[in-house]
Amino acid sequence: MAILAYFVSATLPSAALTPVSVPSAAAAPQGTIVLLGGGYDDPTLALLAGLLTDRHAPIEILTTATAHEPAATHAAYARVLGTLGCPHVAHLQVDSEHPADTPATLARLQAAALVFLTGGNQERLTECLAGTQFLEILRQRYQHEAGFLLAGTSAGASALGGQMLVAGRGWRSLLGGGIEVIPGLGLLPNLLIDQHFIERERYPRLLHAVLAHPHLLGLGLSEETGLLLHPGRPAEVFGTEVVIVVDAHHVTANNVATLPKGRPLGARGLTVDLLVAGDTLSVSNEQLTAE
Repeated sequence: MAILAYFVSATLPSAALTPVSVPSAAAAPQGTIVLLGGGYDDPTLALLAGLLTDRHAPIEILTTATAHEPAATHAAYARVLGTLGCPHVAHLQVDSEHPADTPATLARLQAAALVFLTGGNQERLTECLAGTQFLEILRQRYQHEAGFLLAGTSAGASALGGQMLVAGRGWRSLLGGGIEVIPGLGLLPNLLIDQHFIERERYPRLLHAVLAHPHLLGLGLSEETGLLLHPGRPAEVFGTEVVIVVDAHHVTANNVATLPKGRPLGARGLTVDLLVAGDTLSVSNEQLTAE
């Protein structure tokens, strides 16, 4: 299998299979992001615990995306992390009743060694966090603090991209008007991340979304599978299934711009890669190169 390479500059990834010059003015992020496609996440929690420099450091479970029983969601994560030697796992509530920019919430965000974004509805995350000081602190910590960990599962992973899919189901996703894409939180500004990818048959909607936003690299994360974005090291796929990478940078023709509602999408030159555990995405400050 060919290994896809990418460049990170202020989290600027791509997926060219031949060298491509890219700007390198912005410094690469110093923090670490872990993306999971949903499903059973205890192995990912073990991975996160192993990445912590101090397992007694504060961990915050951000349940904004989780509308149903967020306290129970936090408790489940706290229980598992506790068995992994992480005793300080708090419930960071940010929702319509708990504003993001209260002094106490911002102080906890500043102190956390790991912030974990739970699954649910990614639109809840952007509704509550877009334009907030909370989001700016999160972005600055990821950009500048070595050792800071940010993780998201399912909706929590999707929301971190520059754009995110919020609608599109089955084969109808390949028809005009068959998807809806809105801005994400932008910590990974050149990614468009979808989740539960194999299990919910989301190939059509990611293909459509990437063709509609060809500057973005599409990532389809299967359940129990994800991507570890380290600072200064190759990013690495982990888990039991596959990560699908969709790249429209070399598309030679498509009908997206003139596609009527209900008519089928067409394109030529779209690139799709299937990556499995251990496959890496190599970081270069100079160019994109394939391994």
